[in-house]
Amino acid sequence: MARRRFSLLRSISGIAMTEFALCLPFVVMLGTLGIEYTRYVVIKKRVSDMAAQIADNASRMGNASVLTNKPVSEAEINDLFVGATLEAGDAMDLPHKSRIILSSLEVNADNGQWIHWQRCFGSKNYPSSYGVQGDGQSGTGFAGMGRTGNKITAVKGSAVMFVEMAYSYTPVIGLLPVAMQDIVEVSAYNVRDSRDLTQVYPVTGVTASTC
Repeated sequence: MARRRFSLLRSISGIAMTEFALCLPFVVMLGTLGIEYTRYVVIKKRVSDMAAQIADNASRMGNASVLTNKPVSEAEINDLFVGATLEAGDAMDLPHKSRIILSSLEVNADNGQWIHWQRCFGSKNYPSSYGVQGDGQSGTGFAGMGRTGNKITAVKGSAVMFVEMAYSYTPVIGLLPVAMQDIVEVSAYNVRDSRDLTQVYPVTGVTASTC
């Protein structure tokens, strides 16, 4: 009996399995966290690409005209948002999980920066970080849109289409910090053609996507 007990004390045949069992939860956690972060990076890249695409498409809006500057209508802006929704697909669910803010940054009568109009899409609660419609309507106190030290400005007679896109990322496993679950991307494009900057023209039966 004593010899048997001694042999059990010296046995190491189960050490590897025991160590594996102890390490397995950490290995699984690291693996799933890697999957979560990879998915997050992919979604963040898609949001960034979509913000750029919306700003680019907005810079091209307007009915072509040889004699006059291209006017922009509420219907065209709505179509822009619909197109973004279709491009994103059902999985991203932009109408419920995002907030897209499209601003027309222009130059006011005092040669200052001015958010002439602003249109929004999506039910996510996210206010603009860079200004609302009417900011800078007069004077030169409004510096433009964008981060401090890197403000984007318009030139006289033209406009900049400035897009803020906020998206609620839903973790698969729930290991991401809460602060990372709100993805915000910004993009801006100068208007490509001569545009009628007087107003966004209403269309009968079309509801403006006001903010």
